[in-house]
Amino acid sequence: MRVWRDFSDVPDDLGRTVATIGNFDGMHLGHQHVVRRAREVAAEVGADAALDGVVAVTFDPHPIAVLRPEHAPPTLTTIDQRLRLLGEAGVDDVLVIPFSREIAAWTPGEFIDRILVDTLHVKAVVVGANFRFGNRAAGDCNLLRTAGLEHDFVLEEVSLDGGPQVWSSTYVRTCLAAGDVTGAAEALGRVFTVTGVVIEGDKRGRELGFPTANVPVRPGAAAPADGVYAGRLSVHDGPLAGSTHPAAISVGTNPTFAGERERRVESYVLDRTDLDLYGREVEVAFVERLRGMTRFDSIDDLLVAMADDVDRARAILAD
Repeated sequence: MRVWRDFSDVPDDLGRTVATIGNFDGMHLGHQHVVRRAREVAAEVGADAALDGVVAVTFDPHPIAVLRPEHAPPTLTTIDQRLRLLGEAGVDDVLVIPFSREIAAWTPGEFIDRILVDTLHVKAVVVGANFRFGNRAAGDCNLLRTAGLEHDFVLEEVSLDGGPQVWSSTYVRTCLAAGDVTGAAEALGRVFTVTGVVIEGDKRGRELGFPTANVPVRPGAAAPADGVYAGRLSVHDGPLAGSTHPAAISVGTNPTFAGERERRVESYVLDRTDLDLYGREVEVAFVERLRGMTRFDSIDDLLVAMADDVDRARAILAD
């Protein structure tokens, strides 16, 4: 899969394409459905016109982070994760538009001309039915359809209805904010994960017999609500690269211990006290919520709860 991080990176000799456009944050089932339909459309129109493949158009940073940063939603994926998931979903190329206020000021007509017609030479455009674009989100599917008559491309609108709930990144964030990692997984089509580099913490877990791999919650990133979860920890580099381990996972600031403020994802790999993961990139997958975050009156009470968390996590992950 080719990745173009600016308009100038797109080859001058690019042929006709099928484009799908969106933020694609999280690459939930709705996004996957749109990409799947784009591939089907490419097969249909490709019979009449040689195509250079399916191109996903996405934005970095998120447009709201540029226009109204105080209202920017927590992101479900980094741009690198988004690119990987787009590739796995089946796109051939990705154009990452470096979003700016200048681009935000483009009229819908400029957006169509500069991106879809002049850069990607689209033969078809496939988007979610609620897609909006251009200055003040003035462009919609009706405008795209009309423009297609002039520029020789067709528009395909895809419903993001997943049943009683419309698939959306907002819905996934709502699930995570409530600690509902099961609901988030249903909308994503996979378990929600947090990726980061393990830092050296205060080592209280090791002193208590439950050493943890601590990953700070990335600023501006989504994470499940504070609490304890059953899940898995996968190691991406170092001697243990490629390994995955069952874990009990705590998200929060350790309210039992005064003075802690940094929100972290702390993973205890079940029945392992010998793992050295400092400085390693890991991915933490959340399978099921065990309980909310609690401040305990004593270390003994905390230890009892932690032992129960481990037992419950083991039972859940053994299924």
